[in-house]
Amino acid sequence: MNRLLSIELQKIWKNKASRILTLTYFVLLSFIALIASIKFDIGPFKFQAAEMGVFNFPYIWHFNTYVAVWFKLFLAIVIVSMMANEYTYGTLKQNLIDGLSKKEFIISKFLTVILFALCSTIFVFIMTLILGLSFSSYTEFDIVFSDLEYLLAFFVNLLGFFSFCLFIGTLVKRSAFALGFLLVWFFIEQIIKGLLAFQIFPDSNKDRYFTQFLPLESISNLLIEPGSRLSLIKSIGNQIGVQSAKDYSVHYSTILIVLVWTFLFIYFSYKLLKNRDL
Repeated sequence: MNRLLSIELQKIWKNKASRILTLTYFVLLSFIALIASIKFDIGPFKFQAAEMGVFNFPYIWHFNTYVAVWFKLFLAIVIVSMMANEYTYGTLKQNLIDGLSKKEFIISKFLTVILFALCSTIFVFIMTLILGLSFSSYTEFDIVFSDLEYLLAFFVNLLGFFSFCLFIGTLVKRSAFALGFLLVWFFIEQIIKGLLAFQIFPDSNKDRYFTQFLPLESISNLLIEPGSRLSLIKSIGNQIGVQSAKDYSVHYSTILIVLVWTFLFIYFSYKLLKNRDL
């Protein structure tokens, strides 16, 4: 496994665009810390993120993972390009000539996906711990390390999304078209959601039962937006008569759905490569 992973990492590091995008991704993740310095002072209205409790434990685990997950698009480009470049530069055929099997080839890509997701999770864990211990009003051990399931949801979110990108890269073979396909698929899911909600099940919430199984939808369901959890937002909502009934918890059924999709993405990536004439 170390041999397979080292081969992929060398390919990524030697590609200037992939190297820059990967470094940019982790730099942008560190910029979450800058949210603590955001401060607005407009007349009687004063706002500072740290004072609103954004960095309080255990809420910060939810907040930071939700913000960090949006930066995954940078690594998605790297993963799509990683697969597309194999066809463009003929390295796939060369690897197979050198003795690498198609199964080992896909495993090497999936190991890279796991590594990216794991490194991102560890990075967010360390950064969140530092920010929380610096700004949180609650630093008791039990409170600090509660709600860590959001980190698990973050890891599975990246794992599922990157596996989807790997599958698309294998299917389409060209970076630009693969990223376009990703965007098209997003709109397809939105259309399906709209049809189910407004045409098929307009008078009930049954549409959510079906949409939870869509790949991108299931991935996004792992981390629900945390903004409306803040006490200030809740109090404003109560004053204007808007009650939030969102379920912010991490559901293991959703994790299972995403893991099944991850397996299918990797499996069909292998089947595509196996049956393709290179």
